[in-house]
Amino acid sequence: MQVPRYQGPAPHVLKRDTSEEKGEEARMSSFIGALALCDLVKTTLGPKVLADGMDKILQSANGDIIVTNDGATILKSVSIDNAAAKILVDISKTQDDEIGDGTTSVCCLAGELLREAEKLLDAKIHPQIVVSGYRIAANAAQKALQDAAMDHGANFEQLKEDLFYIAKTTLSSKLLAQSRDHFAKIAVEAVLRLKGSTNLDHIQFIKKTGGNLSDSYLDEGFILEKSLGVGQPKRVENAKILIANTPMDTDKIKVYGARVRVDSYNKVAEIEEAEQKKMMEKCQKILNHGINCFVNRQLIYNRPEQFFTDHGIMAIEHADFDGVERLALVTGGEVVSTFDHPELVKLGHCGLIEEAMIGEDRVIRFSNCAAKEACTIVLRGANKQILDEAERSLHDALCVLSQTVNHSKVVYGGGSAEMLMAKAVDEAAKTIPGKQSLAVEAFARALRAIPGIVADNAGFDATELISEMRAAHQKGEMEAGIDIHNGRIGNMAKLHVLESFKLKSYMVSSATEAAEMIIRVDDIIKAAPRRREE
Repeated sequence: MQVPRYQGPAPHVLKRDTSEEKGEEARMSSFIGALALCDLVKTTLGPKVLADGMDKILQSANGDIIVTNDGATILKSVSIDNAAAKILVDISKTQDDEIGDGTTSVCCLAGELLREAEKLLDAKIHPQIVVSGYRIAANAAQKALQDAAMDHGANFEQLKEDLFYIAKTTLSSKLLAQSRDHFAKIAVEAVLRLKGSTNLDHIQFIKKTGGNLSDSYLDEGFILEKSLGVGQPKRVENAKILIANTPMDTDKIKVYGARVRVDSYNKVAEIEEAEQKKMMEKCQKILNHGINCFVNRQLIYNRPEQFFTDHGIMAIEHADFDGVERLALVTGGEVVSTFDHPELVKLGHCGLIEEAMIGEDRVIRFSNCAAKEACTIVLRGANKQILDEAERSLHDALCVLSQTVNHSKVVYGGGSAEMLMAKAVDEAAKTIPGKQSLAVEAFARALRAIPGIVADNAGFDATELISEMRAAHQKGEMEAGIDIHNGRIGNMAKLHVLESFKLKSYMVSSATEAAEMIIRVDDIIKAAPRRREE
């Protein structure tokens, strides 16, 4: 018996005001959003001749300004409504968290993969065939990259040289390109102090306006941006440091914050005396720890400060939270709030505490800390925006170098790695029957587009340079890449242009996965906006 079909109006499954895009419309909406975002950051990719990549000015609603060419900073700062574009933001953030650099590259490669996929979908090739071809191509690209990688991890001097050239390559597309040799040395020295650790908390940044970027330097130990009080010891050797977060401002009655009923001023004096006695007891408990330096996150009032001075203890007040936490890390101490059990408290140690000058500002330097990895990079520059961008640039280099120390494989830069992978993918496409080969070829074109973007941003003829690079790689010249300073093809081995293998490998895998996710989309459902209560 045949069941009659429902002939009435279509039932409302989704909530009112919920929007839905299906099929081709949904796919185009995803592609357009992702490509628009890719075009936004594309001009920041790669170095310029005698300058760094193009920058963006980001102005927030409250007027704060960021001037940067860091892909992750740009993408997480802009407000985005397109779902596919947010996927690119996420992969850029992941690249920044995992590697520290390559955030613009991964976004641009994902965008180029989508641009090529759009052409294939217009030719009526099913999305799943495109995805399958991209996976085959990604595997071929990763294998070619693996085979071309060089590993000098067993030779420390060669590894140190590789780190220096990787730092120079990383900084070439940053604000610090003009002084990249100077900052590359700073970055390598700082990372080698970590002895294989990827915890960059031991490396502190101090930013002081004034001077030039080239006046920046690496300082051993930890610097606290505070000045010592009047009468305090200016120099303490073999310091035993108690790091605390406790109120030291109760030696006076806070009249405006309390209600006290008394019948004479003598009673007020008695209460104040009780408060002072209570504070002196706390100071004595601190003294019982056998310390010669006391660092407190909160304020220290005059009476306890005088007590510490009389007993030859250096007291440092109002150290900000980040400063207290980092000081505890590098000196091997712990932040405490109670002082009844000195035997349970872990004190910090360092060889020397002294007052120093950076520019016109007084700071406190902690030298020869318990954590030998501790060091401080002092950045000088004309204004706050330059210093902030210099910190972002140097942080990217530090992240890449710390990863390279553990995963010491390197590949040649200047677009040669992308051309090498593209050649391997083209070779793989010849062995694949059916429509999948078209997707594999498209993947190779997307890889070749990355050095093309670099050449475009430098003001060169990208088509000419890419065709020359492709011909050189076909002849077996695997080190051929873009000599960005002369506007021609050069040997990356002779020019010492190196990049981290892990960075390139992660870039290819992340971009491919993000592109696959967007290509498979055939329906976009947006929730109804929240209604304002009447």
